[in-house]
Amino acid sequence: MRPLPWPAAQPLPDSFFDRDAQTLARALLGKVIRHRHQGHWLAARIIETEAYYLTDKGSHASLGYTAKRHALFMDGGHIYMYYARGGDSLNFSAHGAGNAVLIKSAQPWVDEHCAADALARMQANNPAADGSPRPAERLCAGQTLLCKALGLKVPDWDGQRFDPQHLFVEDAGARPAQIIQTTRLGIPHGRDEHLPYRFVDAAQARHCTRNPLRRGQLEGRDYHLLDNEDA
Repeated sequence: MRPLPWPAAQPLPDSFFDRDAQTLARALLGKVIRHRHQGHWLAARIIETEAYYLTDKGSHASLGYTAKRHALFMDGGHIYMYYARGGDSLNFSAHGAGNAVLIKSAQPWVDEHCAADALARMQANNPAADGSPRPAERLCAGQTLLCKALGLKVPDWDGQRFDPQHLFVEDAGARPAQIIQTTRLGIPHGRDEHLPYRFVDAAQARHCTRNPLRRGQLEGRDYHLLDNEDA
């Protein structure tokens, strides 16, 4: 067993990830990703996820096994990273070959274990287009923005296991009371774009990649509001 970064740290065990992809996608909401970057801990609380399956036409795994995609075919708790729109994206393998969860967005998380200037470090990693500090609520509002803010890179983590000394996910007690279930984003027409495999912390909906509660969206037609059984 690898040593913990501090005595009270509680990295989620591999067994946490070894479950159905949709179940895992919901369970990850509220959990905190911790990454040691340049010698300092940075963290973000997950507010949006998407589930993918081997049989799902929108998934990378549906295109077949390759050496690059091998983490998707490993047991739960492997890290799968890839490039999307020129940036890095973070996924965790779930139960069953080819099944995984994409971490779509998060919110900066700062506590006693983080660097004293953690937020400033994340803003330096992921500045706005004009070079100014990106607002905290938009710092991790997208899968590539999240990775950029935390300093997560494909060459460093793709195909790896979690390492408590450098990268892990922890339950810090932040559980959403309600979850929004809706369709995923960016799935091409004809590739199972209708499947409701996207999950959002309802209280943080306006800070995710695309607000599922925006004007014109109707409950029961465009999304479903679920009580979180784990809250």
